[in-house]
Amino acid sequence: MKKRTLVVGAAAGLALAGLGVFLWNGSSSQKAAAQAPRSEGRVVPVGVAKAVKQSIPIRLEALGTVTTIASVAIKPRVDSEIIAVKFDDGARVKQGDVLFVLDSRGIESEIKRVEAVIAGAEAQFEQASRDVARYTDLVAKNATPVVTLNNAQTQVNVSRALGDSNKATLQGLKVQFSYTTIRAPISGRISMASVKVGNIVRQADAASLATINQVAPIYVSFTVPQRSLPEVREAIAAETASLVAVIPGSDARASGQVTMVENTVDPATGMVTIRATMPNEKETLWPGTLVNTALTLRTEQRITVPATALQLSQSGSFVFVVKDNAATVRPIKVERTVDGQAVIVSGLEEGEVVVVDGQLLLSNGTRVTIRGAKAES
Repeated sequence: MKKRTLVVGAAAGLALAGLGVFLWNGSSSQKAAAQAPRSEGRVVPVGVAKAVKQSIPIRLEALGTVTTIASVAIKPRVDSEIIAVKFDDGARVKQGDVLFVLDSRGIESEIKRVEAVIAGAEAQFEQASRDVARYTDLVAKNATPVVTLNNAQTQVNVSRALGDSNKATLQGLKVQFSYTTIRAPISGRISMASVKVGNIVRQADAASLATINQVAPIYVSFTVPQRSLPEVREAIAAETASLVAVIPGSDARASGQVTMVENTVDPATGMVTIRATMPNEKETLWPGTLVNTALTLRTEQRITVPATALQLSQSGSFVFVVKDNAATVRPIKVERTVDGQAVIVSGLEEGEVVVVDGQLLLSNGTRVTIRGAKAES
């Protein structure tokens, strides 16, 4: 029994010793594998672009309002009945186009009456003139008294005055007659007509018959802080101040030139109103619309990279610069972003290559391969 016990004990001891050696060897192998550099031999494909020097606009952005240059309310100038409406609601009209036709029969009859009075006065004038000529000869021969000549001369003056008075009345009636045809005073878009054929219109009516808004050209007004006023005035003087207005929610845009700066700064807000004139030939802008405005003051030569190259850390902005097939972290200072381009103040030189795609797999010193085998410029 003692011999059998010793044999079993020895076998158990050998088994435990073998298990310990196996476990020690396994842990040592795992530790060595963990200490081995994992990044050795790893190459990350990236998209790159070059830092380039180009003209970058200096802009002021604000919310603006589209306003008409001219808006005219159409009203009658005589009391009459509408007998024709010559436009479609909302149509574009030109200056001089006929809009409404009013009943003119009463004025026409009055014109004919006055014309008859003028004709009679002219006949009387001719008769009185002949009498004056005859009585002048008779007075010279002492064949008639002077009072007869004076009466004839008076009749000449009366008939002349009667003719002149009615001619003035006739001119006024013709002006009144012209008011029975209402024409467009300006070109633009007309509103819907507030009256139709058969309605009686009067000069005293408060409501207008229709309204015409000039839409081409058109104004865009917006405000900027007073600190920007000197730069804006310099740009206007140099004729470099241009404006782009974009309708929110769409790609529709229109361009124009700044034509006016308000003559005072609002003391309550510290803002100054600026107005630009937009050709608006395609009627992209509509009166009353709110638009996003971008006022370009001038352009400057600056080093830029695509905005997608920018990375942020607790210490600020940085980019990965590629050199000798390795990506290196480079801190930079960014002034602003314009049209997808980041304007670099310091940290990059023209021609350096930066990573624009694939930064998430990079760290300082990571080996890289450039997609497409060349830097995009």
